[in-house]
Amino acid sequence: MIHLPRIMLAAPASGSGKTMITCGLLQTFVNRGLAPASFKCGPDYIDPMFHTKVIGAKSRNLDTFFTEDEVTRHLFARTAAKAGISVLEGVMGIFDGLGGTSPRASSYDLASVTDTPVILVVNARGMSLSVIPMIQGYLEYQKQLGKQVIRGVILNQMTKMTYLMLKEKIEQQTGTRLLGYVPRLEGCTIESRHLGLVTPDEITDLKQTLHRLSAELESCLDLEGILEIAEGAPDYEDRELQAPEKIKQYLPEALGSSTGSDPAAEKIRPRIGVAMDEAFCFYYQDNLELLKQMGAELVIFSPLHDAALPKLLDGMILGGGYPELYAQKLEENCSMKRQIYEALTGGMPYLAECGGFMYLHEEMEDMESHSHDMCGVIPGKSFRTPKLSRFGYIELKVKEDAGEQLLLAGQTIHGHEFHYFDSTNAGEDYLAQKPAGKRSWDCIHGNVRSAAGYPHLYYWSNPEFAAAFLKRASEYAKARRQFSVLG
Repeated sequence: MIHLPRIMLAAPASGSGKTMITCGLLQTFVNRGLAPASFKCGPDYIDPMFHTKVIGAKSRNLDTFFTEDEVTRHLFARTAAKAGISVLEGVMGIFDGLGGTSPRASSYDLASVTDTPVILVVNARGMSLSVIPMIQGYLEYQKQLGKQVIRGVILNQMTKMTYLMLKEKIEQQTGTRLLGYVPRLEGCTIESRHLGLVTPDEITDLKQTLHRLSAELESCLDLEGILEIAEGAPDYEDRELQAPEKIKQYLPEALGSSTGSDPAAEKIRPRIGVAMDEAFCFYYQDNLELLKQMGAELVIFSPLHDAALPKLLDGMILGGGYPELYAQKLEENCSMKRQIYEALTGGMPYLAECGGFMYLHEEMEDMESHSHDMCGVIPGKSFRTPKLSRFGYIELKVKEDAGEQLLLAGQTIHGHEFHYFDSTNAGEDYLAQKPAGKRSWDCIHGNVRSAAGYPHLYYWSNPEFAAAFLKRASEYAKARRQFSVLG
């Protein structure tokens, strides 16, 4: 058995203070030498960036729409096993899931699947006794869903005097444990932006703010009570650390290695260039880890700052981010654009999502709707729209007339879209279907070696897709080596 101390911070609604308190707790645990790991419920990229800034290690996303229970527990356990304590941050309201009508893929669902005790963060600003029926309602509703996960409550934006006056009455009438309060803290808020929150690198003095927040939490939260709840979380089976059966067949040990004298039988470890900088920073860490598990060597490069691609690449991934904020600088880096164009139009396998897809267009608008020349791999223009173009969870499958693709016919892969930009040429090789509704749309430019479009894909929902990409990259590497020898 594996002991994995853990808690989730969830809330009745977005804007309750989950991210602020999560980051403050992570900083507190770091200060205490507890070596925390952090996770974000749902597809959001930005909150894990804040977690990463606090703990100094990559934060992970966990999402029960993207992965079935066995895989979700494995992805949690393999990271949590390396930490002293794990902190999961919920998303939206605790029971808010698919389509707003189901608890599936909600914070509650993730807590249930991972057996993680929940601490409910209640924004109590302007409230006193009214928090009692609110808390009672959440405790009662979880019973109707079948599993009781809430183990305590933190009252946010409440004064010390009000908290001390109400603590005993709230605990008596709700039967749950209060774990402290957080007063209104000026200067600890995070401003909104068009695609969620600003990124941590854009907030000056973030570390100073986090240390201040941590000091406040040390004085107003029952940290020993929080740690006691985390320690009481159920243990995991040892087998849950092992790779699930669905990916074992794609790992190097299952595929064989470069033994023997036949060059055609050689197993090549493909070098995959991953665009990563201020403009391209939206990546699921478990996606990248899966590619490495499958034998890829990941090579980081910057379309913003590097004049040239890394040498001897066999494939390329251009993730999402905010290229529209750096459009002028991306446009001016002509040598990088030219090399990307030559590589991708010359047959190099590639994946491009959202911001990376926008960068591959002939033209891309910035936030002021000024047009800039980009790589030219995708004919057409990426342009700004006044509202979210398409957003939310999607299931993707290849259209019948699309020809051979990285995703096999009849299979699906899960992902999500969230963008204020659209394209004159968004692609039509895949069909995106809302999982809780009838809406669908065409998307993605694809073939047997590439997929480029607005959807963000989660490889663990269909590891065969990632394996197919790496297979094409290995074939490209082999051809490149043979050409080099002949040359």
